[in-house]
Amino acid sequence: WLTIPQMESQSHQGYLWCVAAYTGLLCLSLKTVTTLGSSYPGAINTISSASCGYGFTLMSSSTRDITKLWGMGLNKDSQIGFHRSRRDRTKCYEYVLEPSPVPLPLEKPQDTRVLQVACGRAHSLVLTDHEGVFSLGNNAYGQCGRNMVDGEIYSGSHIIHRIEGIDGKVVEVSCGQDHSLFRTDKGEVYSCGWGADGQTGLGHHNISSRPAQVQGDIAGVDIVQVATYGDFCLAVSADGHLFGWGNSEYMQLSAVTESTQLLAPRHLPFAGVGKVAQAACGGSHAAVLNRDGDVFVWGYGILGKGPDLSESQVPEMIPGTLFGRSEFAPHVRVDQIRCGLNHFAAITNQGELFVWGKNLRGCLGIGRPDDQHFPWRVTVPGEVLDVACGVDHMIALTRSFI
Repeated sequence: WLTIPQMESQSHQGYLWCVAAYTGLLCLSLKTVTTLGSSYPGAINTISSASCGYGFTLMSSSTRDITKLWGMGLNKDSQIGFHRSRRDRTKCYEYVLEPSPVPLPLEKPQDTRVLQVACGRAHSLVLTDHEGVFSLGNNAYGQCGRNMVDGEIYSGSHIIHRIEGIDGKVVEVSCGQDHSLFRTDKGEVYSCGWGADGQTGLGHHNISSRPAQVQGDIAGVDIVQVATYGDFCLAVSADGHLFGWGNSEYMQLSAVTESTQLLAPRHLPFAGVGKVAQAACGGSHAAVLNRDGDVFVWGYGILGKGPDLSESQVPEMIPGTLFGRSEFAPHVRVDQIRCGLNHFAAITNQGELFVWGKNLRGCLGIGRPDDQHFPWRVTVPGEVLDVACGVDHMIALTRSFI
């Protein structure tokens, strides 16, 4: 792992682990990391959100400083903005090797805060408190919520688009590979982008370049969380019910369909799970966290119950003992669950991070190259507050013990 500390306040820190050969993310020297503040206006006092795309990372600060957003990693589609080359001012970097500011076209840059970021395969979404949602990067399938342009060149693009056409205030964003989800304060869900597997949930296989409201079984339902990363989606309602749509090649949605695709949201009637508090989607697997702090997994891959379980049509509960619960610590529970493309991460109420799944290029941060078949605690020198999972890297936001 590698630390990205705050400059003036050490209360929150970011830890990043991955492999430089693919993303270039670990090409930071410790000297570079610890002196980031010298070249940026203001200090990063509070990281509000971080997200891992396919070889790139976005981090945001919730302060009112002019610089609120930083990107690093792959940038061939300008998914982390335009970063001008120092050698040729007409060109931009396609690989950004250290956290670099991403300017946003804000009307009130000193008042507006960035609340959340989300990253897909080659596009990104940035949610603000008062100026809506901005998108940047590849728009070949309309995933940025704007009209597609034939032959558009995304490398070196200056386009940062403000999403329009959503009724209500967006309070959550989520990126799939090539589609985007938006949840509003009304509990409604909108989507745009690639729909070949039904991942937009709009009832068809077509591309949608403008956000449209998702209906199906979530019509009129108060949705409190949406999740996606690959080509299928999950949504959680205020009363703890779970809904799903999109790709089901790996039994993600086989509880309600025998088809490999589900074009509109359906209620997933999973027995024994209880009230769902949170959901997470990977490429071929899924996880939910219930209100009792128990984790359930299903789909295909390394699911977390040992090497003998590689596929399941129904959620399987991972024993709480694997997250540190015992007769001496009966109150330990999982508070957050996340998925990367081929791995999982969970954070307990003790601020401990557990990971399992495919350890592609060392993305699990467990100090060895092997895949991990059951939850394993990651050694992080701080209380873990949040974690973001990508394809071959992760980033954790922590609070220092000191």
